[in-house]
Amino acid sequence: MFIALLVIVVVLVLLAVGLYNRLVRLRNNRENAFADIDVQLKQRLDLIPQLVEAVKAYMKHESTVLTDITKARASAIEAKGINEKIAADGQLSSALQGLRVAVEAYPDLKASQNFMQLQEEIADIENKLAAARRFFNSATKELNVAVETFPSNLIAGMFGFRRETMYDLGETRARAEETPHLNFP
Repeated sequence: MFIALLVIVVVLVLLAVGLYNRLVRLRNNRENAFADIDVQLKQRLDLIPQLVEAVKAYMKHESTVLTDITKARASAIEAKGINEKIAADGQLSSALQGLRVAVEAYPDLKASQNFMQLQEEIADIENKLAAARRFFNSATKELNVAVETFPSNLIAGMFGFRRETMYDLGETRARAEETPHLNFP
């Protein structure tokens, strides 16, 4: 009788250790996925001053757009932690979208070789960011499922694992999903 009870306790302890280790692995996967995003965000932040300088000469009347980008970049640089960086990235993406709209009014700027190269580099980074965000959200979803499902939710609760937020672009995403309005003369 004692041996059967001991075997049951050992099996339960091994199960708990396995579940705990899985939760740790999932949390670390999420953090690693965000590290990939962070690298792309840093590259984008490094390109923004060059982009602003390239645009300044052409867009003298659009100083608010450039100011918004500069402020958003400063906020993104100062952001600490995953959630702050996600919010700062949303602001910066929104400011860059405002620049894209303003650039349409300046055909000379769009023809500038320097601007075109910067725009291509930023587009490349945006594509890499989109892929990294998808991977991050996948890792977050996997962690959240483990934190919320039985029996790992018991271990998660005991050791402080909690549901994490997904990477959401907020307003920028809503604008991207909006149907474009076409006006023909």
